Amino acid sequence: MSEAQVQTPVKNTRTLIGRVVSDKRAKTVTVLVERRVTHELYGKIVGRSRKYHAHDEKGEYHLGDLVEIAEGRPISKTKSWVVTKLLQKAQIV
Repeated sequence: MSEAQVQTPVKNTRTLIGRVVSDKRAKTVTVLVERRVTHELYGKIVGRSRKYHAHDEKGEYHLGDLVEIAEGRPISKTKSWVVTKLLQKAQIV
């Protein structure tokens, strides 16, 4: 598996934007993607969230970073997303 294969997703893939909530695993980050949807029955806008495991080959993304992930081929049992770019670095508190 070459690095060019992993880091270059196909153009028409799904992309999501989320925040890194865990970077403890080797070459993997957990990204929390939040979205706002209208409740089917009541019409109220509610927040929904989901966590995705994304491939981070070099380990350059850390806790709190805002990243873009793209769907790709399955890399492991739970990982079929790849981090494509860093949108915002985490703020140091």
